[in-house]
Amino acid sequence: MGLRDMIKKKDRLTGDYSAAHAAEVGRLAAPEFTFIRSDTNTQEIIYPPTGPDGANDDYLAAKDSGKPRRSLDVFKSRSRGNSTSSVKSESSPSNSSTSNKKDAHPGVGHRRLSHRLHLHRQPSTSEFVPENLPQIRLPDGAADKDVSEREWENRATILAEQNERVVRARSASVTPSPAAEVPNPFDMTAVANSLRQRKSDGVVSSKGIDDNIQEAIRLHEEGQLEQSTRMFGRLADPNGANNPLSQVLYGLALRHGWGCEPNLEQAVTFLSAAASNAAEVENMALKAGLKKGGAAKGELVLAIFELANCFRHGWGVPKDSVAAKQYYETAANLGDSDAMNEVAWCYLEGFGCKKDKFLAAKYYRLAEQAGNKTLGNTWIWKDKYDPEKKAGKK
Repeated sequence: MGLRDMIKKKDRLTGDYSAAHAAEVGRLAAPEFTFIRSDTNTQEIIYPPTGPDGANDDYLAAKDSGKPRRSLDVFKSRSRGNSTSSVKSESSPSNSSTSNKKDAHPGVGHRRLSHRLHLHRQPSTSEFVPENLPQIRLPDGAADKDVSEREWENRATILAEQNERVVRARSASVTPSPAAEVPNPFDMTAVANSLRQRKSDGVVSSKGIDDNIQEAIRLHEEGQLEQSTRMFGRLADPNGANNPLSQVLYGLALRHGWGCEPNLEQAVTFLSAAASNAAEVENMALKAGLKKGGAAKGELVLAIFELANCFRHGWGVPKDSVAAKQYYETAANLGDSDAMNEVAWCYLEGFGCKKDKFLAAKYYRLAEQAGNKTLGNTWIWKDKYDPEKKAGKK
């Protein structure tokens, strides 16, 4: 997406988002699979885990069919002496310290089998997502849309504040790399102080700043990336203009190396500044009773979406599926069509959440209604994924 398209997208988010929200849908039970290992003489059924809520950590519970059983070793290395190294090679680096532990069931490589069958459990919490994050009821119709949007925007500000706390704590304990050449060293405290002093009226920009942003975009599109990024850096400076949209664009420049050396950690820092900066203004708008948000709604949604991308791919932060899903879903419910597609994928694949094809279809439909169609998604229009038709059958 080009920078100019991103600005237009931000403007659409700031306006009235008219895509109809679907009714609350139930959870679709996960499909059942039966794993059978057999040969000409024996047969045994292998039962996968019952789910993340199950207390039993036994990944393999084979039912005896009445015939002699042999050890389940279909995924073992042919060289028994290399079984330990085999486990290491299939484990992630973060799990390498546990790969040398003996299996709870001798002769059964249950850790490797669980990874082969994708039965390993995902973390259910994240330090970037507060424990008291409000769960918002999906709107039943147009009458609930304004209330729901206000709640989702409040949720976005909570995520931005939590992200700010975590990033501030991490940046305080990390010494910047001498090789990183970032024009504007970041200070989260400076952002907060500057915001409270100069943004108390809810203004996040000015004509002069907007003109400079447009000029930086023009330079970017003409291929003059160094000059463009330098301008974004000045506008993003917390001790200067402290402009949240410029902080988003400067964060993207640092992430992708547009006219500068890529610096993923600093990219996250400026994206976090944009989210915090915009959230402060939006908090004032919410407290003032504005239903559609304040002047920084578009910047807040863009920052939340880009932070979700960081969590999903591990750009500047450790991969965090729970945070990625929560940030995507928040941006999606505030009108970001890209986020609608991404959170639909999360529900479809069980990334940071339980699989739910109903909700996946819901968000894919919303994305298409917003003009962001994904090829190959005709299944989402089947009657069984239509909440209204499903409700009519009851």
